[in-house]
Amino acid sequence: MTAEMLKSVATAALYNQSPVTPPLIRETLANYSKVPGCEVNRDELEALAKEFESRLDVKMSTGWVLQEDFTPWLAEARQDIEPYYWNRYRLLLERKNFPPTVIAKIDEVTERTLDLLENPLKEGLWDRRGMVVGHVQSGKTANYTGLICKAADAGYRLIIIIAGIQNSLRNQTQERIDEGFVGRDSSRLETSRPSRYVGVGRIDRNRLPVTLTTCIKDFNRQMASSFGVQLSALRTPTVLVIKKNTNTLTNLVNWLREHNVTGGGISSPMLLIDDEADNASIDINASPDQTSRINSQIRELLNLFERKCYVGYTATPFANIFIDPDTVDDMLKEDLFPRDFIVTLDAPSNYFGADRVFTGGEERGQHVREIEDHEDLLPIRHKIDHVLVSIPESLKEAIRIFVLSRALRLIRGHVGDHNSMMINASRFISVQGQLRNHVHDYLRRMEEHIRYEASKSTEEALGDEYVADLHLTWRREFSCLEAEWPSVQSRLLEAISPMNVIEVNSRSSGALNYRDHADSGLNVIAVGGFGLSRGLTLEGLTVSYFLRNSMMYDTLMQMGRWFGYRHGYEDLCRIWMTPEAIGWYEHISGSLEELRADIREMEQARLRPKDFGLKVRSHPDSLIVTARNKMRSAQRVVVQIDLAKKYIETHTIWRDANRVERNRRAISNLVRQMGGKDTCDSDEMVYNNNYLWRSVPAEMIMDYLLAFDNHPMSIQTQTEPVREYIKARQDDELSLWDVVVVNKGKIGEYNKDAKDHVETHLFDFSVVCPRRAAGPRTNLQFIQIGTKQRVASRPIEHIGLDQEIVDEVNAAFSAEEGNQTRSVPDFRFREKRTRPLLVLHVLKIDGGKVGPVADGVTAWGISFPATEKPEETVGYVVNTTWWKEHFSAELDEEL
Repeated sequence: MTAEMLKSVATAALYNQSPVTPPLIRETLANYSKVPGCEVNRDELEALAKEFESRLDVKMSTGWVLQEDFTPWLAEARQDIEPYYWNRYRLLLERKNFPPTVIAKIDEVTERTLDLLENPLKEGLWDRRGMVVGHVQSGKTANYTGLICKAADAGYRLIIIIAGIQNSLRNQTQERIDEGFVGRDSSRLETSRPSRYVGVGRIDRNRLPVTLTTCIKDFNRQMASSFGVQLSALRTPTVLVIKKNTNTLTNLVNWLREHNVTGGGISSPMLLIDDEADNASIDINASPDQTSRINSQIRELLNLFERKCYVGYTATPFANIFIDPDTVDDMLKEDLFPRDFIVTLDAPSNYFGADRVFTGGEERGQHVREIEDHEDLLPIRHKIDHVLVSIPESLKEAIRIFVLSRALRLIRGHVGDHNSMMINASRFISVQGQLRNHVHDYLRRMEEHIRYEASKSTEEALGDEYVADLHLTWRREFSCLEAEWPSVQSRLLEAISPMNVIEVNSRSSGALNYRDHADSGLNVIAVGGFGLSRGLTLEGLTVSYFLRNSMMYDTLMQMGRWFGYRHGYEDLCRIWMTPEAIGWYEHISGSLEELRADIREMEQARLRPKDFGLKVRSHPDSLIVTARNKMRSAQRVVVQIDLAKKYIETHTIWRDANRVERNRRAISNLVRQMGGKDTCDSDEMVYNNNYLWRSVPAEMIMDYLLAFDNHPMSIQTQTEPVREYIKARQDDELSLWDVVVVNKGKIGEYNKDAKDHVETHLFDFSVVCPRRAAGPRTNLQFIQIGTKQRVASRPIEHIGLDQEIVDEVNAAFSAEEGNQTRSVPDFRFREKRTRPLLVLHVLKIDGGKVGPVADGVTAWGISFPATEKPEETVGYVVNTTWWKEHFSAELDEEL
């Protein structure tokens, strides 16, 4: 109790301080520990200090903005705005222990976003369209709740939130709006039960907003009609949280027309928040004369209002409305395009996100585990009638980790907290049901053994196979932590007994009901597919078992429910997935980081949202999204791609001996033309034993690319568009190249017995070849190099740069918050390049199940520098062969 008292008084004191630093935290705790009732021992004081550091010593930057010319209005209007709703919400965030820095940044960013909307008191017709780009599970709901509060304070009288395509997400969003804006439990509105005030309603309930939806019921015309008041007559704001569903949108539009439209339209100022704006809202209809149903309905809804603002929120902008239009004019005509502004939200330093989990460094090794034992029991590609006879050992291990993690959280005092595990391994509901039953059976058998064995002495208990398995798992995963095994063993029954296994899909609506377990905590293993993605938050998520092979950026990132905030138990979190999926997450994380860097540069150059739209549409990774949007109805699609500041590489290559030999001759000829080893400029201290040639003429590069037989599945390295891009610049900025042959051995030392060494006639020097595994898509026709959609080990693009520049980039990156354990992403070096870099590989491929692969397979990559010319795109071709290989098993709905 004394520790809790000290924690309480120190929290109150520190919330009035800025900035909150580790020395300040320790000084404050030391001072208050002398107060009667707050005395603690040294160990307790240190534990509290670490807890405060992780919770309060949080840094967060503001993000960036792209906007069209617009006259700010908020500064002048602020004197007449009483921040009633915002003040309630700010106090709620404080009570929920949001770090002061984060609250300040939410205040700052929502203030800036509100200023990009229109003044709701402005007369006449107006229409503003914008977008906010955040991170998955990073607090977008908290951000737009703050924006809603400020918009209501400013005078917006109708606020509509479109909250995803599933009931579970809509209900969850309504609960959060009840808590942060409305102030009362909306589930009681249509009952005789008395009102229950929640969240901000417990702070001040004098001006409660009206809600026409509840956390158990979506919009319906009967409830709205019983409201009996026109929107124009309201003096308090009205809010609706609706599902992104065609029937719901139809009902809302019809009700508004019947009861509120007068003259040309509805005059009340309206704010529409489109959560997950890249999903279902976008127009992906293949015909230019038609519009996707939900897209057209959202536009129809907006057109009912004379004064309105649309703000889309997304974490995956690659898959949104920027991709679909074929021309600039088409893009600007698209009614949901954020033509007026784009705001980025930076995640705070305590965010557990993709860049920390999947981009290398110490944290990845701590959190990510590979699934490699699933094929016989649960192959990634399986049919709806698949029979699951058992579950993989890796899943049993993941379940044991979940049980152990809860025992460790109990030891840490996290009693009453939610604890969740996610299993996302099939899109078929029938298979999800089988999974749920097998997991339930394994969990209950484990509980039975724990109940009768764990209370015995350690030596006796370890004679039981289930307890022994738990002990082995603890030794592998958690033995380095603070708790010894006897202490963990003593909490196993308490940890496992309240756990339930549930399905989360279209036939189990409402299964994840955290609200009803607010005091005791919900302890659940959630089995599902699509129902576990798209905005749904799994509270206290500790263990994730992910067995999906999607290549689509939005699908992958949105399935990443493990992103978010894990205060006090981040070190217990584990993520299980296939090596291929890990590779895709690494790739996507890098691409999104590059995209955010582009936004920073574009803001500094005062560019506009349409420039960003063009940038995303011309990014090489937009090929995936374009294919998704258009290939279902076309045999062949040409996509315009810009290669400036991009890295491309041949991650899929031909397997037959003739083509392998042809590509070997191509690389051999190029090295011979460059002068062989005598002309290379290799410094093993700088270039890690690789062979480097400087100032190579572009003509040699063009000849090599023409001679190399590119596989069509390696779509970004299509020969003609790459050569076309180089040809347009080979007389100036791409006239001279750096070329590197990757070597994994020490220069000048030859070891015939080295397993990795390939003795080759290709060059006049010895090369120790990098080893790569054949990826899971490899077959008799082609080789997928590795599982990560990449060939080169990172970093590679620093080669050829002056050492001073390399040191400068390393220092700048390490100085940024949260980067101390991460490798520098290659695009940071690419930004500094003035010459292009051609990376040449001679590889040793481990064939694995696909059988032996000849040594000496060759591949290449190119790092393109920025261009001084106006950005020009080149045409890439996406065909049905590529589509079927990459997306034939992709679906966005459960069956």
